[in-house]
Amino acid sequence: MSHQPDQRAFAMFAAGGTGGHVYPAVAVAQAMVASGHAPPTIRFVTDRRELSTTAIANAGFELDVIALQHGFERKLSFTNAKRFYDLTRSFAQSLRLIRRYRPSVVLGFGAYVSLPLVVAARCLRVPVVVHEQNAFPGMANRIAVRLGAEPAVSLPGASLTGAVLTGNPVRPAVAAVTRQPSIPPVVVFVGGSLGSGVLDRAALELYERWRHRLDARIVHICGERSFTACAASLERLRRNTDVLDYDLVAYEHDMPARYSSAAVIVSRAGGMVAELAAAGVPSVLIPWAHATEGHQHANALVMVDAGASILIDETDLTDVLLDETLTTLLHDADRLDRMQMAARLVAKPNAAAAVAELARRVAKP
Repeated sequence: MSHQPDQRAFAMFAAGGTGGHVYPAVAVAQAMVASGHAPPTIRFVTDRRELSTTAIANAGFELDVIALQHGFERKLSFTNAKRFYDLTRSFAQSLRLIRRYRPSVVLGFGAYVSLPLVVAARCLRVPVVVHEQNAFPGMANRIAVRLGAEPAVSLPGASLTGAVLTGNPVRPAVAAVTRQPSIPPVVVFVGGSLGSGVLDRAALELYERWRHRLDARIVHICGERSFTACAASLERLRRNTDVLDYDLVAYEHDMPARYSSAAVIVSRAGGMVAELAAAGVPSVLIPWAHATEGHQHANALVMVDAGASILIDETDLTDVLLDETLTTLLHDADRLDRMQMAARLVAKPNAAAAVAELARRVAKP
């Protein structure tokens, strides 16, 4: 019996690390399907994190997992030696995958997991498109552009030579959100796919200040790895006289529903900023202070300058300031309406299709 070769891929995507890298890639892949490419001709290369593999598989795409999971530490260490070994293994794996599926184009979405596939593609003369979600490009995308990749960016001013401004792709379910804020108003805390200790503490401190309030609710999405600790902290805080509706959630599988019902979202300022804009959600952004080159602060400023968000620097964050900020917002319906409209103006609803079109233009026959 003769061996049937694997179906040739039109596109191979490299995405992993966090939802901020994975979800835009999935959105572009879905745009390719909508334009006529069969799902089996689109493949993903990712890391072994459950978030990455689950999000890709649930979207209906085939995937391969490579060895590289993390970036390098900025010091000499045994960990870096192990990661260099994983990098070389991942590069070899990527070469084999490209030779096996013979893609017409490779798309990288930042994070270290994208680097081996992008470099392997350029070595084999496969066209590459990279997408940068943040105001300041990450190392993987900077290297890719030096190797001849075509860059697309989410925000104006991103320093990648020859970049096309497409906006940040969001999932169709996010772009289709219809805002229906709940009564009483809901404040949603979400620290991204990996969670945030700073936001966890902020939410729990707000519980202490709001424990007697009936005119507001809190949904605290803490991340699965922090759920046990947060649940224990919440139990210690609770009193029999508390009336605040406070919902602690390990992981939210239906963020579009939260975007619809939230009066305000409190979050970091990574890849989620694009979803907040697309869904038209007013937000209080607390950028991660240690983000590379301050890119989260720059992301937040785009929303703040548009009038869609309020920025609180991590170093300035206190329970009193957060209480005052949110209470003022919740009592100003007109301002919330203006923030919602401003967020929608920041969004680029056709971003996924724009990146898919760029990939089509550079793809080899």
